[in-house]
Amino acid sequence: MTDPGAPPRPRPTVRTALVLLRRHWRTAYLVAVGATLVNTVPDVVRQLLVWDDPRVAAAVLVDVVGFATAVVAQLWVTGALAGLPDGGRARVAGALRRGTGLAWTAVRRAPATVAAGVVLGGAVSALLTVPASVAAIGLPRVLGPLDGPAPGKFAVAAVSDVVASAVTLPFLALVLVLAGQRRLASRTTGQ
Repeated sequence: MTDPGAPPRPRPTVRTALVLLRRHWRTAYLVAVGATLVNTVPDVVRQLLVWDDPRVAAAVLVDVVGFATAVVAQLWVTGALAGLPDGGRARVAGALRRGTGLAWTAVRRAPATVAAGVVLGGAVSALLTVPASVAAIGLPRVLGPLDGPAPGKFAVAAVSDVVASAVTLPFLALVLVLAGQRRLASRTTGQ
Protein backbone atom coordinates (compact mmCIF):
# COMPACT_ATOMS: atom_id res chain seq x y z
CA MET A 1 0.00 0.00 0.00
CA THR A 2 1.33 3.41 -0.96
CA ASP A 3 1.38 6.42 1.34
CA PRO A 4 -1.25 8.90 0.05
CA GLY A 5 1.12 11.79 0.82
CA ALA A 6 3.96 10.25 -1.19
CA PRO A 7 4.93 11.96 -4.44
CA PRO A 8 3.50 10.45 -7.62
CA ARG A 9 5.74 7.78 -9.08
CA PRO A 10 6.87 8.06 -12.70
CA ARG A 11 5.43 4.89 -14.26
CA PRO A 12 1.85 5.12 -12.90
CA THR A 13 1.75 8.86 -13.58
CA VAL A 14 2.92 8.43 -17.18
CA ARG A 15 0.41 5.65 -17.67
CA THR A 16 -2.41 7.79 -16.25
CA ALA A 17 -1.35 10.73 -18.45
CA LEU A 18 -1.56 8.50 -21.54
CA VAL A 19 -5.01 7.24 -20.52
CA LEU A 20 -6.19 10.83 -20.03
CA LEU A 21 -4.67 11.85 -23.34
CA ARG A 22 -6.49 9.04 -25.11
CA ARG A 23 -9.76 9.91 -23.35
CA HIS A 24 -9.53 13.67 -23.96
CA TRP A 25 -7.45 13.64 -27.16
CA ARG A 26 -9.58 16.13 -29.07
CA THR A 27 -9.48 18.80 -26.37
CA ALA A 28 -5.82 18.17 -25.51
CA TYR A 29 -4.59 18.39 -29.08
CA LEU A 30 -6.75 21.40 -29.97
CA VAL A 31 -5.25 23.29 -27.03
CA ALA A 32 -1.75 22.14 -28.02
CA VAL A 33 -2.21 23.11 -31.67
CA GLY A 34 -3.41 26.56 -30.61
CA ALA A 35 -0.40 27.09 -28.35
CA THR A 36 1.95 25.71 -31.00
CA LEU A 37 0.62 28.02 -33.70
CA VAL A 38 0.97 31.05 -31.42
CA ASN A 39 4.49 29.92 -30.48
CA THR A 40 5.41 29.47 -34.15
CA VAL A 41 5.46 33.22 -34.76
CA PRO A 42 8.33 34.01 -32.35
CA ASP A 43 9.93 30.68 -33.27
CA VAL A 44 10.21 31.57 -36.96
CA VAL A 45 11.02 35.25 -36.30
CA ARG A 46 13.95 34.32 -34.04
CA GLN A 47 15.36 32.12 -36.84
CA LEU A 48 14.92 34.84 -39.45
CA LEU A 49 16.86 37.31 -37.30
CA VAL A 50 20.00 35.18 -37.67
CA TRP A 51 19.18 33.62 -41.05
CA ASP A 52 22.63 34.05 -42.57
CA ASP A 53 24.67 34.78 -39.44
CA PRO A 54 27.52 32.21 -39.29
CA ARG A 55 28.36 32.86 -35.62
CA VAL A 56 27.78 30.03 -33.15
CA ALA A 57 26.93 32.62 -30.48
CA ALA A 58 23.97 33.79 -32.57
CA ALA A 59 22.77 30.20 -32.94
CA VAL A 60 23.04 29.63 -29.18
CA LEU A 61 21.15 32.85 -28.42
CA VAL A 62 18.38 31.81 -30.84
CA ASP A 63 18.17 28.42 -29.12
CA VAL A 64 17.91 30.05 -25.68
CA VAL A 65 15.05 32.25 -26.89
CA GLY A 66 13.39 29.20 -28.48
CA PHE A 67 13.69 27.24 -25.26
CA ALA A 68 12.12 30.10 -23.30
CA THR A 69 9.15 30.42 -25.67
CA ALA A 70 8.67 26.64 -25.62
CA VAL A 71 8.58 26.66 -21.81
CA VAL A 72 5.92 29.39 -21.86
CA ALA A 73 3.85 27.34 -24.34
CA GLN A 74 4.25 24.23 -22.16
CA LEU A 75 3.16 26.07 -19.02
CA TRP A 76 0.15 27.55 -20.81
CA VAL A 77 -0.98 24.15 -22.12
CA THR A 78 -0.48 22.66 -18.65
CA GLY A 79 -2.71 25.30 -17.09
CA ALA A 80 -5.32 25.00 -19.84
CA LEU A 81 -5.58 21.21 -19.38
CA ALA A 82 -5.47 21.24 -15.56
CA GLY A 83 -9.14 20.31 -15.22
CA LEU A 84 -9.09 17.24 -17.49
CA PRO A 85 -8.15 14.67 -14.82
CA ASP A 86 -11.26 15.61 -12.82
CA GLY A 87 -13.50 15.46 -15.89
CA GLY A 88 -13.42 19.22 -16.42
CA ARG A 89 -12.93 21.21 -19.57
CA ALA A 90 -9.98 23.09 -20.93
CA ARG A 91 -9.76 26.57 -19.38
CA VAL A 92 -7.65 29.13 -21.20
CA ALA A 93 -8.32 32.07 -18.86
CA GLY A 94 -5.48 32.15 -16.34
CA ALA A 95 -3.82 29.13 -17.95
CA LEU A 96 -0.25 30.45 -17.78
CA ARG A 97 -0.50 31.29 -14.07
CA ARG A 98 -2.19 27.98 -13.28
CA GLY A 99 0.30 26.00 -15.37
CA THR A 100 3.27 27.73 -13.78
CA GLY A 101 1.99 26.88 -10.30
CA LEU A 102 1.32 23.26 -11.21
CA ALA A 103 4.72 22.84 -12.85
CA TRP A 104 6.50 24.41 -9.88
CA THR A 105 4.67 22.12 -7.48
CA ALA A 106 5.29 19.06 -9.68
CA VAL A 107 9.02 19.73 -9.93
CA ARG A 108 9.32 20.19 -6.17
CA ARG A 109 7.07 17.26 -5.28
CA ALA A 110 7.95 14.66 -7.91
CA PRO A 111 11.15 15.53 -9.79
CA ALA A 112 11.64 11.96 -11.05
CA THR A 113 8.12 11.92 -12.46
CA VAL A 114 8.63 15.27 -14.20
CA ALA A 115 11.99 14.06 -15.54
CA ALA A 116 10.31 10.93 -16.93
CA GLY A 117 7.72 13.07 -18.70
CA VAL A 118 10.39 15.37 -20.13
CA VAL A 119 12.54 12.46 -21.33
CA LEU A 120 9.64 10.58 -22.92
CA GLY A 121 8.17 13.70 -24.51
CA GLY A 122 11.61 14.79 -25.68
CA ALA A 123 12.28 11.40 -27.24
CA VAL A 124 9.03 11.52 -29.20
CA SER A 125 9.74 15.10 -30.23
CA ALA A 126 13.24 14.17 -31.41
CA LEU A 127 11.91 11.23 -33.42
CA LEU A 128 9.44 13.54 -35.14
CA THR A 129 11.68 16.52 -35.83
CA VAL A 130 15.35 15.50 -36.06
CA PRO A 131 15.17 13.19 -39.09
CA ALA A 132 13.05 15.67 -41.07
CA SER A 133 15.23 18.63 -40.10
CA VAL A 134 18.50 16.82 -40.87
CA ALA A 135 17.14 15.63 -44.21
CA ALA A 136 15.93 19.13 -45.08
CA ILE A 137 18.72 21.44 -43.92
CA GLY A 138 21.57 19.10 -42.91
CA LEU A 139 23.07 18.20 -39.56
CA PRO A 140 25.46 21.19 -39.36
CA ARG A 141 22.54 23.62 -39.72
CA VAL A 142 20.44 21.74 -37.17
CA LEU A 143 23.24 21.85 -34.60
CA GLY A 144 24.77 25.22 -35.43
CA PRO A 145 24.06 28.43 -37.30
CA LEU A 146 21.40 28.25 -40.03
CA ASP A 147 23.77 29.84 -42.56
CA GLY A 148 21.01 30.79 -45.02
CA PRO A 149 19.23 27.55 -45.97
CA ALA A 150 16.83 27.45 -48.91
CA PRO A 151 13.39 28.73 -47.78
CA GLY A 152 11.62 25.50 -48.77
CA LYS A 153 14.06 23.39 -46.78
CA PHE A 154 13.71 25.70 -43.78
CA ALA A 155 9.92 25.36 -44.05
CA VAL A 156 10.20 21.56 -43.84
CA ALA A 157 12.29 21.85 -40.66
CA ALA A 158 9.90 24.43 -39.18
CA VAL A 159 6.83 22.28 -39.92
CA SER A 160 8.48 19.26 -38.29
CA ASP A 161 9.01 21.40 -35.16
CA VAL A 162 5.36 22.46 -35.19
CA VAL A 163 4.18 18.85 -35.49
CA ALA A 164 6.50 17.68 -32.71
CA SER A 165 5.30 20.44 -30.39
CA ALA A 166 1.63 19.81 -31.06
CA VAL A 167 2.08 16.08 -30.45
CA THR A 168 4.15 16.28 -27.26
CA LEU A 169 2.85 19.37 -25.40
CA PRO A 170 -0.33 17.73 -24.06
CA PHE A 171 1.47 14.62 -22.79
CA LEU A 172 3.95 16.55 -20.64
CA ALA A 173 1.16 18.93 -19.59
CA LEU A 174 -0.87 16.04 -18.19
CA VAL A 175 2.18 14.58 -16.43
CA LEU A 176 2.74 17.99 -14.79
CA VAL A 177 -0.94 18.29 -13.84
CA LEU A 178 -0.98 14.82 -12.29
CA ALA A 179 2.29 15.35 -10.44
CA GLY A 180 1.34 18.86 -9.32
CA GLN A 181 -2.15 18.29 -7.94
CA ARG A 182 -2.16 16.84 -4.42
CA ARG A 183 -5.68 15.44 -4.60
CA LEU A 184 -4.58 13.18 -7.45
CA ALA A 185 -1.68 11.64 -5.53
CA SER A 186 -3.47 8.43 -4.60
CA ARG A 187 -4.76 7.98 -8.15
CA THR A 188 -1.28 8.23 -9.72
CA THR A 189 0.72 6.33 -7.13
CA GLY A 190 -1.13 3.11 -7.72
CA GLN A 191 -3.71 2.96 -4.92
